[in-house]
Amino acid sequence: MENVRAAVEVLRRGGVVAYPTDTFYGLAVDPRNAKAVALLYALKGRDAGKPSPLIAGSVGQARRAVTFNAMADTLTARFWPGPLSVVLPVNPVLCRAAIGGGTTAAIRVPAHDVASMLADAFGFCITATSANVSGRPPARTPGELDPEVSTRVDLVIDGVTPGGEPSTIVDVTNGAPRLVRAGAIAWERVLESLQ
Repeated sequence: MENVRAAVEVLRRGGVVAYPTDTFYGLAVDPRNAKAVALLYALKGRDAGKPSPLIAGSVGQARRAVTFNAMADTLTARFWPGPLSVVLPVNPVLCRAAIGGGTTAAIRVPAHDVASMLADAFGFCITATSANVSGRPPARTPGELDPEVSTRVDLVIDGVTPGGEPSTIVDVTNGAPRLVRAGAIAWERVLESLQ
């Protein structure tokens, strides 16, 4: 896919790409590149203490960015690819700014060909924060992108997203699941999968 190849080149140069996911449009940068992450946060007006969620092309790729545990193994086997993000301890390869200066990151493998293909082709996970100025509505199509975003990214990959709910975010770092953000996968389904 030509636009994915072009997007990979943008990411390798430290640029920002808007791309479709299984929820809304996201913004991708290399989470190992501090300058790229700074560009992303400035573009969104995002609080520096707020971590960016991540998208991986596969479970194997996700394991390069975060450290899995048994609960994560269960949840990802059940819900990936799909709109469930699990919060796990990060590996040292990620830059601290990408995770808001913390020690954990929310990551998922999406059920969207373009999003997973982009991470696969890039060879590492990518950021997946929504493609909007912080506090404004997310975009489902390129036409819905806020001009403050669309005119400042290096590339927009054309596509369509389902919209609806964002990904559900579950923290599994402390031995018991904790709902961080309600979303597309019901909390009850998450709990049932762990019984």
